[in-house]
Amino acid sequence: MAAANPLQERIDLLTRIGLALSSESDHDRVLEAILDGAMDITRADGGTVYRMSEDGRALRFAMVRTRSLHLAYGGPGRLPPPFPPVPLMREDGTPNHDSIVAHCVLTGATVNIGDAYHADGFDFTGTRAFDQRTGYRSVSFLTVPLRDHEGVIIGVVQLINAHDAAGAICAFVDADQRLIEGLAGQGAAALTRRKLIDGMRDLFEGLVRLIATAIDGKSAHTGGHCRRVPELTMLLAEAAARAPVGDLGAFTLGEADRYELRIAAWLHDCGKLTTPDWVMEKATKLTALSDRIELVALRGELAKREAELAAVEARLPAAALAAARAEAAPAIAAIDDDVAFLRRVNQGGERMADADRERVAAIAAHTIGVVGARVPFLTADEVENLRILRGTLNDRERAVINHHIDATIQMLESLPYPRHLRRVPEFAGGHHEHMDGSGHPRGLTRAQMSVPARIMGLADVFEALTAQDRPYKKPMPLSQALSILAGMVRSGKVDRDLFAVFVRERVYLEYARKFLKPEQIDAVDEALIPGYVP
Repeated sequence: MAAANPLQERIDLLTRIGLALSSESDHDRVLEAILDGAMDITRADGGTVYRMSEDGRALRFAMVRTRSLHLAYGGPGRLPPPFPPVPLMREDGTPNHDSIVAHCVLTGATVNIGDAYHADGFDFTGTRAFDQRTGYRSVSFLTVPLRDHEGVIIGVVQLINAHDAAGAICAFVDADQRLIEGLAGQGAAALTRRKLIDGMRDLFEGLVRLIATAIDGKSAHTGGHCRRVPELTMLLAEAAARAPVGDLGAFTLGEADRYELRIAAWLHDCGKLTTPDWVMEKATKLTALSDRIELVALRGELAKREAELAAVEARLPAAALAAARAEAAPAIAAIDDDVAFLRRVNQGGERMADADRERVAAIAAHTIGVVGARVPFLTADEVENLRILRGTLNDRERAVINHHIDATIQMLESLPYPRHLRRVPEFAGGHHEHMDGSGHPRGLTRAQMSVPARIMGLADVFEALTAQDRPYKKPMPLSQALSILAGMVRSGKVDRDLFAVFVRERVYLEYARKFLKPEQIDAVDEALIPGYVP
């Protein structure tokens, strides 16, 4: 059997380390792979990785290992090194060439010292103090700069006490130095790549939040919606993965899944950037450029004057004026009552009573005299808007609002996603779909929707029910919101299994404690929630 080739073994080890570096995504583990690999290749007993400080004026200890002393600082699950940074410049502003690692950075050259106790040019005071304290003896040093893809030094790897095949401390040979310089290049590239990826990810997330903030900024009435929905979405997703109900057993939530869903939740309303402000800001039923209820009130005043004048004209003698006003008082009171009623129904709500809608039609049938002509007390457009069944939007305006979902899908589908974000358009674009296929924009059924899309649909509804910043309704207490949500489950609008998780795991309560007013968090008897089985 052929004898093993030590150099080939080290090259093979370097190759394995390089493959590990290329697949690692955690900064600390990259550093650990660099240091452990370098120590293995050279049979070094100790080693340190230094990282350049943010201001570029010092090297800070990132990771320290001394195997014979069982000393390990820095890295996953370990305490950070308790050593001060190494300055690159002295207090007088001159370069700090006394320190090996500072000299390595300042010159950009590898430093290979066979015996620190007999070397000139560097200050080993700290090293000798460590040796005296621990009984260790630091002999050979190999200090190699870490350069990024632009040639900028981002750190230093320093190895201590190489060992020969017999286990004796020796100097770092030239072959070892070249291998470590190659490893340092691979390690620096891995660190830089990870830094660039993290930087792009941070930039992307910042842009996502910027878009969400811009959407919420369009409307003071929904200012927190794009921030609250992601929070509730993730709470429900974690609960569904942790304690599934029904057919949710196959639903899992890895780190990549969490990231993808969180991005989708932040972007779920990005299409609202295309929604006209006057629709976004429609606080009352008669709002257009302004709230037209004041025009209605003005007509009421005209009608009152008309009733009063008609009564006065019937009583020509001046002494009869008081009697005429008394005669007109019932009609005036009725008009005041009608206008007060219209002000109330103009605010919208969850559902307008049929009797109120009929009364609007009856008021509209009245006429008033304006410039010699009789005109309806309410225009056809005002009647249509004042008789809106729920909320403040008529069908045309609701179609404009609903278009934001189409716009969301179009905008999101136009982006060149990496593989781990390709489902963002589907997740974000499905939050107005219903389990029975009656939703918007594609009329998808439950079977056609992913679990994350269904989660976002429930989160969007519950946030809207409990929101404190909607001008057309009072903040809804938990018990009422859960009852309404249960009704949507029964009618096929919201996913039944997710609603069961939502209630059983108290997701609603966790969200409420963070986002709702104390007076909204009322007592909830889960046994009384319609259709929910504890």
